[in-house]
Formats: sequence, C-alpha cells, structure tokens
Amino acid sequence: MIDKPLSIRPGEARVRVRLAGVCATDLELVKGYMGFHGTLGHEWVGEVEAAPDAAWVGKRVVGDINCPCGACPTCLAGRPTHCPQRTVLGILGRDGAFAEHLSLPTANLHLVPDGVPDEAAVFVEPLAAACQILEQLHVRPSHRVVVLGTGRLGQLCARVLALSGAEVAAVGRNPVTLALLPPAIRAVPLSQAATLAGADVVVDCTGNPDGLALATSLVRPGGTLVLKTTVHDLGRIEPNRWVIDEITVVGSRCGPFEPALRLLAAGLVDPTPLISARLPLGRGVEALALAGQPGQVKVLLG
Repeated sequence: MIDKPLSIRPGEARVRVRLAGVCATDLELVKGYMGFHGTLGHEWVGEVEAAPDAAWVGKRVVGDINCPCGACPTCLAGRPTHCPQRTVLGILGRDGAFAEHLSLPTANLHLVPDGVPDEAAVFVEPLAAACQILEQLHVRPSHRVVVLGTGRLGQLCARVLALSGAEVAAVGRNPVTLALLPPAIRAVPLSQAATLAGADVVVDCTGNPDGLALATSLVRPGGTLVLKTTVHDLGRIEPNRWVIDEITVVGSRCGPFEPALRLLAAGLVDPTPLISARLPLGRGVEALALAGQPGQVKVLLG
C-alpha cells in the first residue's frame, strides 16, 4: 500500500487521494473474492491534480468506481455499470485508492460540496450503495424493514431506509455497533432476531454466508429480500422458500452518487460517528487487520 507509477489512460484524471475507507469488500478481496490482484480501495475522496479538462484541476471529488467501455451493447442499452468489459476501481482490473494517487475517467467524477468534510465525503460510495435500494424498490412508510448487519454498510442502509418513513430495525451481534444506530432505528441483538419475522423487506448486509438464511427466515410471504452481501464463501443456499412464498430477491450493488452527496450536504445522514480509526497509508496492512475486528466500523487511511 505504497505509491507506484500510475498509468493515466486517455480521458482520465489523476487524483491525489486525501482519504480512503476500508470496506468489507476489501476484506473479502484479500481472501480471494473476485481473484483481484492489485491495489485495493474504492471508497475515497481526493483532489484532481491533472485532467483533460483543466476545469477539474484543484477540485475536491469522489468518483463512481465502475469504468465501462461505453461501446458494447450493454453500455449502449444504458446499463454501463454492468458492462462486461468494465474495470472497477480497486476490485476488477484497476488499481484502487489505497495509494497516493488514482486514475479515473473524468466522466466518473463528482464534485464534493464545500460544506461536506473529507471525513463524510469518504462515505459517498457506500452511501450511494445504500441509496440504490430505494432506486430498485418502493419502500413505503407503512413497511416493516429489517437490516441484517450493523457494520459499515448496514449502518448506512438503515439510515437511508429510515428516511422513507418505514419502521426500520437493524440486527447486529456486537453491542458497540448497535449503540451507533440513531434513535429512529430500532437496535435488535442477533439473539432476538426471530422477533422480527414477517418483515416486508429484509436487507442482508451481514457479510456472512449465514446471513441469507436468516434473511429468508424473517421476510414475509410475498416480501422482498435485498442482497448486499458479497462473500468469498457462499455457504449453503436453499431457495425453496423463495419459490413457495413467492419472495422477490433483489441483488443490489453500486448506487447514485449525487443523491448521496445531497444527503450529506443537507445533514440528513451523518456517517462520521461510524469512524473507528484513522491510520496513515503506510500502515495499510494494519488498517485491514483492524477493520476485520469485532466492533470496528469504518477504518480510514490517509
């Protein structure tokens, strides 16, 4: 996790990383998920040092992590985040943000409002992933929603879903992370998860192979499962109940950056209480180890 020569592709900007966040996906990549070999890191905020359009230079930015080809049938059909030729920052075919600099297409960059500090802006990518749930399904104020996992992404998903007016409960195994939930969200220990059965929507953010089975046990017939977990070990999946109870299963990945930035700028979501530690880049290996420990939520580098 040290700086190395950076290859700048045509149409891309060189960005100095100001702050980067360790994600559960980074921990799975270390275990072999996706077979990635390169520099990790896809949650970040930085400053543009060079770009094809000089107007970007000096701007504080975050950036979409998917870099599509722009020319294949999938891209032309308006689904660039699923481009089969895409690279993904710090995940697939492209070095990431655990470095002094990164390179991204200028089309991927988003300006960070002046009133949003780096410590909040570094959460834009996972906050956008939380917003993606509301892009994919209509969560009604009358719904009962359960978020499984009170770690990095689960905390943000619970906060975003609570803005819909729905009754939101978050299930976690660690009292430290349960205590970080705001008052609008019901904190439920894992040992009491069964009391939440019959939920309209259940979101799996556990990062655990057992999370999907628990989610399936809690959703009502005709309800919706939202899958946010990506793990190297898939565990045992038994989809019979999905068929019998006509459960809708939604895979949910990356999301829209601009709504996430608006939530931060308006103060509707404050992720900064989730910061557990901040280490310099040279201690990146230590940061990954720390992020994997119980009770740690967001570990930052920079």
